[in-house]
Amino acid sequence: MSRTRAFTFYEFFAGGGMARLGLGAGWQCLFANDFDPLKARTYGANFGEDHLKAGDVWALHAADLPGGADLAWASSPCQDFSLAGARAGLTGGRSSAFFGFWKLMQCLATEGRAPRLIAVENVVGLLNSHGGQDFQALCRAFAELGYRFGALEIDAALFLPQSRPRIVIVATREAASVLPKGAPSPAIAKARDALPADLRALWIDWPTPDTVRGNRNLAAILEPDSDVEWRSQARTGALLDLMDARHRAKLDKALASGERQVGAIFRRMRAGIQRAEIRFDGLAGCLRTPRGGSSRQMLAIVQNGEVRTRLMTAREGARAMGLPDDYRLPPSATGALHVVGDGVAVPVVRWLAAHILEPLLAAPAGVIAAE
Repeated sequence: MSRTRAFTFYEFFAGGGMARLGLGAGWQCLFANDFDPLKARTYGANFGEDHLKAGDVWALHAADLPGGADLAWASSPCQDFSLAGARAGLTGGRSSAFFGFWKLMQCLATEGRAPRLIAVENVVGLLNSHGGQDFQALCRAFAELGYRFGALEIDAALFLPQSRPRIVIVATREAASVLPKGAPSPAIAKARDALPADLRALWIDWPTPDTVRGNRNLAAILEPDSDVEWRSQARTGALLDLMDARHRAKLDKALASGERQVGAIFRRMRAGIQRAEIRFDGLAGCLRTPRGGSSRQMLAIVQNGEVRTRLMTAREGARAMGLPDDYRLPPSATGALHVVGDGVAVPVVRWLAAHILEPLLAAPAGVIAAE
């Protein structure tokens, strides 16, 4: 694709800048914002502060946003949509920040500076939050500003050794027929079909990633055994005692194999009882922030008839998000995992840019989206 200028974007709820990394060198950031001071410092440490404005999105004004961007990216806070959270929906204290962002989009549209594309990334729970009303409200907001839209579900496990399903809603004022019609996931199709007729008429089935990619090699992102801190045998035994029969059978099978195997462990509450759940499918579970609804992720290394356990390190968590090793993390493990656990997986954004965002922006003006 030959271009004389970079694509431009605003990055809202920017976190540590993972969307920026995913978009890549062919994109120029005009403006970035995040409310969290630690995330803002991390963003600045990696990308500089020239285009970064830390603080509440509700305190921003259209005048803070320079020029006209090709894309507005918003990885809006997901805690109120998460299946692990209270499911407060768009009225929740965190997720309502979306409307602070949307106020800015409305102002830009009034000034004739509406972004050509808007992408909103969130947890899959958004699709059925409040019986689908929150998803419908987002679609209605896009429609009222003159956008057509569609959503796709992507699991980071297609690209990385981490199970991290997310949805991305992409809205456009100039969708192009150069894109093939995709096959939405069952959850996306159900949400689409539940929309009122006027919104369904604006829907676009975006292309989706194929299912033959994948990187299920969790072991490949781990630090050397000699460089990490292991839990004591007593603490390992106490952890394994939290497993129910099904998960203990997985562990016993790994032990019986005689091979080195890497398992990922989460502690969860099941029916009021704390349980340790292990997986040996080459994937980490979905990374959380340390304060999230699930405990910090742990690893089990099975080798020579023994089981050793430890916490996943911050750098390993960063790798599971697709961050390069020269990415500057906060010095504390808790701070670093707070930044990466709230982010968007870098190769997911790169796929979206290469297969949807960039083809739309590069299409000849006036090309109409295929029905």
